[in-house]
Formats: sequence, C-alpha cells, structure tokens
Amino acid sequence: MRHRIRLVAPAVAALVVLLLAASGGQAADRKPNFVFVYSDDHRWDAMGVVQKEQGKAARFPWFKSPNLDRLATEGVRFRNAFVTLSLCAPSRAAFLTGRYNHANGITNNSKPFPTDAVTHATLLRAAGYKTAYVGKWHMGNQKGPRPGFDYSASFVGQGRYNDCPFEIDGKPMPTKGWVDAVSTDFAIRWIKENHDKPFSLVLGLKSAHGPRGGNNLPEHLRKLYAGETTRPTPNCGVPAVFHQKDAKTDQFPRGLADNAVHLDYLRHVAGVDEQVGRLLDALDELKLTDDTVVVYASDNGYFLGEHNSGDKRALYDESLRIPFLVRYPRMFDKGKTVDEMVLNIDLAPTLLDLAGVPIPKEMQGASWKELAAGRKPAKWRDSFFAEYYKELGNVPTCYAIRTATHKLVKYPGHQEWTEVFDLTADPYEIKNLAGDAKLTAKLEGELAKLVKDVGYTEPKPAPR
Repeated sequence: MRHRIRLVAPAVAALVVLLLAASGGQAADRKPNFVFVYSDDHRWDAMGVVQKEQGKAARFPWFKSPNLDRLATEGVRFRNAFVTLSLCAPSRAAFLTGRYNHANGITNNSKPFPTDAVTHATLLRAAGYKTAYVGKWHMGNQKGPRPGFDYSASFVGQGRYNDCPFEIDGKPMPTKGWVDAVSTDFAIRWIKENHDKPFSLVLGLKSAHGPRGGNNLPEHLRKLYAGETTRPTPNCGVPAVFHQKDAKTDQFPRGLADNAVHLDYLRHVAGVDEQVGRLLDALDELKLTDDTVVVYASDNGYFLGEHNSGDKRALYDESLRIPFLVRYPRMFDKGKTVDEMVLNIDLAPTLLDLAGVPIPKEMQGASWKELAAGRKPAKWRDSFFAEYYKELGNVPTCYAIRTATHKLVKYPGHQEWTEVFDLTADPYEIKNLAGDAKLTAKLEGELAKLVKDVGYTEPKPAPR
C-alpha cells in the first residue's frame, strides 16, 4: 500500500496543478498584471526612504511618504533612474514607446501622440491583455480615447485640480473632487471590473505640477509641514551656465528658492503618496498583490532652487533623475536597491519581457527584469544619452552623455557653454571641467559613439 501511495502522489500533484490552471485565479502560468503609476514633476529625492538614506545631506528630512516607502520595502528601488528628455509629454511618450524622443517624434509639450504608434499597450493588448489609461495624458491638448488602450478615463491637457472635466473613452463627463483622487477612483473601479484576465493599467497623476497650494490641495494637506524649513544644497545660488542677468536688477534668476513654494510642492507629493496607498490597498483587497507588477515613477525631475532654477528641462541631475520603484512579489525580492542606471525608455521593453511578449527591435530601451531579480545582465549600459529641444523658458537646446561618474553637456551654437562634470567628486555639478582637454576629449569620443548608436542628429543652432 505504501508503495502504491508513492506512485499516486506525483499524479495527484499534477492534477492539482491542472485544476489550479483551469481555475484561472492563481494559475502558475498566468501572465502578470501591470500597474504603472507616474506623477508629474516628482523629483527623485522627495521620498521619505531617500531622505532617511541621505542623512545630513537631506533637504527635507521631516518629509514622509509611507506608501512609496512601502513599495520600496516590499520591492525594488532603483537609485539611479533617469529620463532621457526632462519634459512632460516627451517623457510620457518615451515610457509608452521605449524610444528616444528624436525617434518617437514627441520632442515638446505641444504635439499629440500618434494614434498608430507601437507602445507597450498596443503590444500587450494584442497579446490578450486588457488595457486602460487613467488620469493625466498631457500630449498637447489631445482629446479622445487614448491610443492603444481598451479603456481611458482621462482629461485634456493640464486639466485642473478641482472638479476636472474628464473624457471616458473620449466622451465628456463632469467629475467632483480632487483630480488625483478622482483618477485613482477610476483606476480602482476599472481593476475591480477587469481582473478576470491579465490587465495593464497606466495611472497618470497631475501632482506635483503647478499651480500648487491653497485650493489646489485637499483641505487636510493644506497645512501639512507648517513651520518646517527645507535645507539648501551647495548648488542653490549657482546659476546655470546659460542664465543671463536681469537687465533691470543685474541679478540672476532665483528659481524656486522660497521655502513656502517647497512646502506646497511637498504637500502635493504627499497627496500622490496617499493615492498610491489607496491603489496598493485595493490590490490587497482583491488578492491581486502577488500577481501584479506595480511600478512607480515620475515623468521628470524638478528643480527647487538648484542652479537658480525651477521647473525642469535642463540636463542637470535634479531635472533628469526620477524616483523608480518596482514591486512584483512572485519574482523580485523585498527591500532590494539597484544602482545600475535605468531609463524611462526601459519601461516598455521590461513590461513586454515580463509578459513574455517579443520586444520590437525598434525599442531603444532595455529590460531591467534581470536587474530587479538580482541578476546583473552580461551587458548593461554604462552611460546614456539625454536631449532637450528649446521651447518655453530660458533653457536652450542641448544634449549630453551621462556616465556613472561623469557628464558632458553640449549646447549647439554655444561651444563656450560646454559643461563637463566629475559626478563622483562634484555631485552638485558646480565645477565645470571643460578646460580639462584630456577628460573632455574622452567624453566627446564616448558621446559621438552614443549619438550614432541612438540615431541622433544635432539640431542647427537658432539664429542669434
């Protein structure tokens, strides 16, 4: 009898696996769900976990983000994540397409996203996924259903913080309440109605984009951190190389140097954190946590007075660097940090890789699946290309190479503005080493190779 039991047990185990697969709920071979949440203008260090890690160098050590910290604790935190063009619409297009902006055609905030573009959404949809886009889209003032998605609940352009008009699959619908809470409501409702098969949801939050503060915040956040003061960094008060003095005051711009502005900014980030928490709780409630890849990021970094700047656009690290958190309990260990450089163009190929969908050769990003799983690929980038095309503001067209240790920034038509930084010795990018001929020549050579690899053509300088 004992001998017969040993023979039957493997067959029973196989039958259990088959029954689980047939039930669909916890099938071993079920493809993962995806939830990608990204906010607007969230700089990389505006998270409690980073402030704690920075210690005495922290600008706002009192800042708390319990839900983003939870993601970091339960998943993977990429400590060196960047965008390739620090501006809203271009970065959103890069996340979708896995391509640099000179390749995908979205180089400013005015152009609508092509309806026939190949994105992670179009390819996942073709592979049987249900797909949805909720919240801020911000590709010019593009209206209608969001290209490549089965469902969209979105608003036009910047929208507004309170009672924002939405479009549901392109049809107008009024809403009541704070826009990011409304967007999260739509996202949670869609997940509840569509988790019977693998799904991919993108949630775009409006915060922390201006105009901030006052009535643009939920009432319970309007006095958060009252009495707190942010600390300056060594590059606050150090103007960008392209800044000009005001003819009337003979002063350089101050940028976003005021503490009150910083506090309102961080209150909006706290609002983002609350929405992330609601989404994570919903996944727990629906028992989807283990089967869902959650990614949190921002469309670009943000200046809070560094280099006398506000907003983004320039190629200093405060503008390029973003938060990047990933949780997938079935594959990635808890509480990991990864220091290799990852980019916004890496999101699309990674989602496809995790879903087992072939990655088109046109995608210029790379899958970070192995990095997140604790296995460094045999070949991973040791540098990346960044670009910017002048539009609003005083930041000129520029492009750069950033390595793990150095950066070279070039400004077409302004050789005198060329910047070279040793990021190890000078992380705040204050001392320009462009006069070091040997170092500059080395970086020039690396940049030339990268320019060729990514298919970039230097724009002609504007007439002076």
